[in-house]
Parts: sequence; structure tokens; C-alpha cells
Amino acid sequence: MDWLLVIVGAAVGAPSRYLTDRAVRTRHDSLFPWGTFVVNVAGCLMLGVLTGAVLAGAVGSRTYLLLGTGLCGALTTYSTFSYETLRLAEEGAGVRAALNAVGSVAAGVGAAFAGAAAGSALWG
Repeated sequence: MDWLLVIVGAAVGAPSRYLTDRAVRTRHDSLFPWGTFVVNVAGCLMLGVLTGAVLAGAVGSRTYLLLGTGLCGALTTYSTFSYETLRLAEEGAGVRAALNAVGSVAAGVGAAFAGAAAGSALWG
């Protein structure tokens, strides 16, 4: 039954990623992959908040499977981030590729920590 929770979460997360990426791309005419950056940072923030709630005992393992593994797992995309960084480097945009790599990791980790702190403060 746990696998069904992951599937339901992913069924919401994957289309959310696609629609968010498209919405962001229509607003930025840039080589920088802002859509992927936004979904990855948003997913890290959501997973951080959820982790804070789990650590405070406010959320159970099934909710974590639905929202953490399913939704956040399908919302974020490490493979697209990697591909887009490689594509920037191959097209001669090395500075943008480096900014994408460093900025995505720094913003994602920062968002996860901020989310965990917020989750712990809300439910701790």
C-alpha cells in the first residue's frame, strides 16, 4: 500500500514540475534554466518543512511517503539540472554553467535547512 502513496504523490509532483517550468520559462527569455532552478529549490524547501514536521512528530511515515518521496521526488529533477548544466558548458556558457551548478546546490541546501527550521518551529 505504501507504493500507492508514492505513486499518488508523484502523479501530482511531475505535472507540477512541468507546469512550473513552463510558466517560469515564459517569463524569462534567458539561457539560464530558471524553471529547473525554481522547482528544485521549491522542492528542497518543501522537503525541509516536511522533515521538520516529521522530526517534531507531527507527520507520520505515510504522509512522508506521499509528500516527501512521491511529490517532492517527482517535483525536483537532478537529471534535468545535470543535463542543463552540461548543455550550458557545451554551448560555451561556462560561467552560467558554473553559476547553475553552484547556485542550485547552495540554494537547494539552504532551502532545505530553512524549511527544516521552519517545520521544527511550527510543529516542534
